[in-house]
Amino acid sequence: MPLHEWPKRNDGQDNGSEHRVGYPFGFMDEGAKKEIRRAILKAVAIPGYQVPYGSREMPIARGWGTGGLQITLAVIQPDDILKVIDQGCDGSVNAVNIKKFVAKVAGVTVTTDTAEATIIQTRHRIPEEPMTEEQILVLQVPYPEALREVEPSEMETRRMHAEADYSRMWLYLYEDIVRYGEITISYRYPVTVNGRYITDPSPIPRWDVPKLHMADTLFLFGAGREKRIYAIPPHTAVVPLEFEDHPFRTENFAGKSCARCGATDSFLDEVIDNTEGTRSYFCSDSGYCDKRREQCNR
Repeated sequence: MPLHEWPKRNDGQDNGSEHRVGYPFGFMDEGAKKEIRRAILKAVAIPGYQVPYGSREMPIARGWGTGGLQITLAVIQPDDILKVIDQGCDGSVNAVNIKKFVAKVAGVTVTTDTAEATIIQTRHRIPEEPMTEEQILVLQVPYPEALREVEPSEMETRRMHAEADYSRMWLYLYEDIVRYGEITISYRYPVTVNGRYITDPSPIPRWDVPKLHMADTLFLFGAGREKRIYAIPPHTAVVPLEFEDHPFRTENFAGKSCARCGATDSFLDEVIDNTEGTRSYFCSDSGYCDKRREQCNR
């Protein structure tokens, strides 16, 4: 559907209940979308830099993905195909409700197939299937500041970023090794983007961090509550913080496989049976798991 046909479709003359009236395409007004697009352009031009913007009220509470939702609504077009996942799952309450909302206010097609989607909004995971330069991954971010663990002051963290003063973050990692023998950060693992800014990749597991490095896809990060947008453009170097004698490592799933599809190359969720005490593992990415099962059953 061409964008100029949207007002005709939603002018209240169709007497249908499927579409609401009194809002523009993509729910937000054009002024809000333009501001977010300008912030995205600046974020793409300066990889890893947090761009402030005027976060709007959304029909969901702050902390439930308003930052990612605003980015999605600002960039989506009528011919886009949308996929939304929460912790890798297409069927979670958060993912389903966001998907239904965007489909209603933008009239776009939705899917659970990563390869088919043009825009993927996600919380806490990056899909297992490789993405292309034709796709955009929008990540919901609760805490955009990677230095928050070592510095509570927003003014001071901005100074540290401006001067590339990251010694306290390195000291934090060193003290972690002294105390526990290794870096124990399991998610929100800090990375250096384009050799300049230390960036929070959102609460994705370590497993997903290498997928950011020199990827073909544009990654957009939106924090609605903190009013920040940042980006990792395609073909950008993303390097996790590490020491020579304590290199970065991902989660180890050696000897384990998905109980549904048998995958041994995906991030697995552990499920414990409370009655029998047995442990099972399942793919965190439900779309990837379903596609593998479908291929195996052919």
